[in-house]
Amino acid sequence: MRRTIVKAVSRTAQWVAAARALESERPDALFDDPYARSLAGSAGFEIIDRLNTPISNVYFAIRTAYLDRVVLEATADGPIRQVVLMAAGMDTRALRLPLPAGLTVYELDHTELLDIKEELLSGAAPAGGVTRVPVPVDLAEPWPEALKDAGFRPGCPTVWVTEGLLYYLPEDAAHRLLTESCALSGPGSLLTGDLLNQAAITDQKARPFIKGLAEGGSPWQFGVDRPEELLASHGWQPVDVIQPGEDGTGRWPLPVVPRDKPDAPTDFLFTARTTDPLPGPPRDT
Repeated sequence: MRRTIVKAVSRTAQWVAAARALESERPDALFDDPYARSLAGSAGFEIIDRLNTPISNVYFAIRTAYLDRVVLEATADGPIRQVVLMAAGMDTRALRLPLPAGLTVYELDHTELLDIKEELLSGAAPAGGVTRVPVPVDLAEPWPEALKDAGFRPGCPTVWVTEGLLYYLPEDAAHRLLTESCALSGPGSLLTGDLLNQAAITDQKARPFIKGLAEGGSPWQFGVDRPEELLASHGWQPVDVIQPGEDGTGRWPLPVVPRDKPDAPTDFLFTARTTDPLPGPPRDT
């Protein structure tokens, strides 16, 4: 008998997997995730029905395609041979993307979720030469030692993916994650993910949706109106900060919110790089 996911926040992983499954089945899909429907299970589609927010499905599709592109471009050439998926959830990039041989993908998330994910994947493995390493950890607690114990090499070029994560963390934990990921990174490292502004968390029109997240055990906790400043304050130099609908980011059906309207809810997709090369050889683990 398959176990159920214990931690409520991990149920969002099933929700996103369900949205990825629906996107993959479209004739104009932005990506193909053949594992998504199995990983979502009935619970993922029940969340979609309960929250009844088709805009979220579009957003998840756009976000997935954006982050796929960042990971593929960053690892295609050059020295990056480590990808860290923070709160990996039901992410299957290590399995479905044409990643280069020699790459290691570390998947950080709660023990219960990772165990169930392994069961549902039924032995599916990455393409030849790519290594996938699950790392059980709670990202609201100290996590770098667990990552290093799993084989991560501090001081080496790395792509960090924070997909659907930072706004679920308490503010101090979000700041700490940004600082610690930068401290572990080598020259040429990238950080990519998404953020919400403050208005997205307090928007009265979206109260039923926001309340539904909280009642499901997954409240939004952290918003930022100036993502460039946030990233720079933790040692990450912004390369790309866009909203859905900008730069051809898919089928976004809503107007792009002007950045000078902080009272209007919005999402940000971002990529940033390390600002200062680390001197000397990579640090010992």
